[in-house]
Parts: sequence; C-alpha cells; structure tokens
Amino acid sequence: QVQLVESGGGLVQAGASLRLSCAASGRTFRSYGMGWFRQAPGKEREFVAAISGSGGSTYYVDSVKGRFTISRDNAKNTVYLQMNSLKPEDTAVYYCAAKYLPRQVVVTTLREYDYWGQGTQVTVSS
Repeated sequence: QVQLVESGGGLVQAGASLRLSCAASGRTFRSYGMGWFRQAPGKEREFVAAISGSGGSTYYVDSVKGRFTISRDNAKNTVYLQMNSLKPEDTAVYYCAAKYLPRQVVVTTLREYDYWGQGTQVTVSS
C-alpha cells in the first residue's frame, strides 16, 4: 500500500557528505513513522535513524550521532538522511522503511516496520 523509493547514494571519499532521500506514496504520510537502516556486505541489516510522523521526535544509533540527521517534509511525502563526515565503515546499502503509527513515537526495531524501499548504495573510500 505504501511504496518507498530511495535516492542520493554514491561513491565518495572519507569526510565527504551525502543526502539520501526517500519518496513515499500515499495520502496519509504524516501517520507513518519512518526509519533508515543499512546493511553492509556479509552483515545483518541494522538500525540507523528514526523519526516520528510529525517530525518532533528522532533517534539515532550511537555510531552516527552528531554526524547524521534524519528529517522529513510531509508536504512532499519525503524523508531525508543527511550524512556528514562519512567514514569507510558507513559503506552499506541504505534502506528506507515505514510503519503506521498514529501516536507520535519512534520505532527502532526492524521487525516493526511494514514497508521497505529497494535501497541505495553508499560507498566511502579511505
């Protein structure tokens, strides 16, 4: 019922910045909590950041705090992940996810999310 399309990935050098975008379908985008996850080669998919439907609450994994910022523009049905000071260990496929949440809370558990995009590749060279 909800389609998600990520964009903005690419190949950059350490210390550079990228902004990922996730465009969502639907007329009730504000009712969905959104999250970003990533999966490196040979590793399990992990939580990166989440934001509540109104954008009032955010949460980050410790490894990206101070470097990444999640935001959303509900008028454009779009969620963003601004990534600064990128490190080689940030290399992964980044996925956007959505969960219907009428209450203004954030969700960090992968299994809670109902909809997923196909992912966008981020590669950081040293």
